[in-house]
Amino acid sequence: MRVAVCQLNSRADRADNLRVARGLLERAASAGAELAVLPEYVDYLGPGKTAPAPESIDGEFAQFFARAARELGIWVHAGSFHESGPDEEHTYNTTLVFSPLGERAATYRKIHLYDVEIAGRVSYQESRTVAPGEAPVVADVAGVATGLSICYDLRFPELYRRLAIAGARVLVVPAAFMMHTGRDHWEVLLRARAIENQCYVVAAGQIGDHEPERTCFGRSMIIDPWGTVLAQAPDTVGIVTAEIDLDRLELIRSELTSLANRRL
Repeated sequence: MRVAVCQLNSRADRADNLRVARGLLERAASAGAELAVLPEYVDYLGPGKTAPAPESIDGEFAQFFARAARELGIWVHAGSFHESGPDEEHTYNTTLVFSPLGERAATYRKIHLYDVEIAGRVSYQESRTVAPGEAPVVADVAGVATGLSICYDLRFPELYRRLAIAGARVLVVPAAFMMHTGRDHWEVLLRARAIENQCYVVAAGQIGDHEPERTCFGRSMIIDPWGTVLAQAPDTVGIVTAEIDLDRLELIRSELTSLANRRL
């Protein structure tokens, strides 16, 4: 299966963000991708006061990407968006996956929320406005068991081990990883999740500056179960593609049986 990661610089103009996302999906389909993955908050990454209202999982956001999947005939992992949450003060940070028929095949709500204080660099409390999800999700994407996650989830290896034990062969990570942590941790963490779980990792990130005063690292990439980076996006908006080779995955798992040898 050929997969594509789509790297965006989403800002405060939702209509333009969606236009760019649709164009990248078209490029992915033209490149032969069966699955295209978009980054976290693909439709809007700007000031909270001008953010679009949260939607249901069948709202305009879902309809837009369901239509794109159907018209392009590919699987679309729609990054994430603000889903209506459990109360008026909180949304969910939610991933939707659509089949080539335009049907919603999976829903995942981000479990680990980005509550971080780094002196002089960042003060961000995602939990003030976002409620955590509760359940890990493994989706059937073109017959391939695919574990879902979002951004800060990447720092919690126990989630990915649960996904691998549940049968995942591919782990997907849409993200808006900050520049100051991304340059040191993004690739290291992604490769670690691939190696320790003997899975492909498909990670789509936001790139560049976003209001207010936020810069994302980008470097979207696709990694094989040995930890080899098969494709990496340059520092611009665009796509890269690579092949998911399940025979190679099974060979790695049979020759180096670390996943099977776990004791805990």
